[in-house]
Amino acid sequence: MYLIAILYGAASFAYLYYLARTTPAMAAWAHRLITIGFVVHLLSVIQLFTTTGHLPITTLQESLFFLSMIIVGVFILFERIFKVAVLGSFIVPLAMLMLAVSSMMHSVSGLQAAGYAGSRIYWVHILLAFLSYAMFTVSCGASGMYLLQQHFLKKKRFGAMFHKLPAIETLDRISFYCLAIGFPLLTMAILAGIIRLELMTGRLWNWSDPKQLWSLLTWAIYAVIFRNYHRKAGFGMKIPPAGVLLS
Repeated sequence: MYLIAILYGAASFAYLYYLARTTPAMAAWAHRLITIGFVVHLLSVIQLFTTTGHLPITTLQESLFFLSMIIVGVFILFERIFKVAVLGSFIVPLAMLMLAVSSMMHSVSGLQAAGYAGSRIYWVHILLAFLSYAMFTVSCGASGMYLLQQHFLKKKRFGAMFHKLPAIETLDRISFYCLAIGFPLLTMAILAGIIRLELMTGRLWNWSDPKQLWSLLTWAIYAVIFRNYHRKAGFGMKIPPAGVLLS
């Protein structure tokens, strides 16, 4: 984990430096560092899987460790597609923070609630949820940059920061694609969770469970935003960062 933290930390510094100075060489180094860090992270997850027989997502410590890898992987994908290295200055430090929090937690051995953690529907539920969270995190970063660009345009401040950030149309497209992928993933994750609950307890929903209530509220927020996008009435209406926190 320490090697991953060093690589992510160096990549975070490189992306932030690129945001401040906008040097192509620094962007290239930042991409190399985050790519190497992701590969090392992935190999670490594979090693944990072969050792324990399950993905490292059964405790909060493991979940943060695994989710930070998924976020970085999704970011690398969008960075390659849209050529938005500067987005790394928003996303990579967040992934680094999650990894740091994970490393400070005490390790807990064994599966939690092993009675249901071993079921396939459990792993489907968790993986779909993590993929959707990663999509929403990248969308949140793009949305934050969108709001900055929108502020500069309204104030007619076309300074250095305005020219360093991607075009507002590019940021809008990134947010939309993340939402278009993340929302169905979240929907399927919730459905898988409902199936798992029904298999465990014979109930389809537990209104006293705060996790289920937050999941439903998060789904409702993104459903409204996705509906506005789909009707072409909501372009420019960005996904609120609170939506990611609700996840």
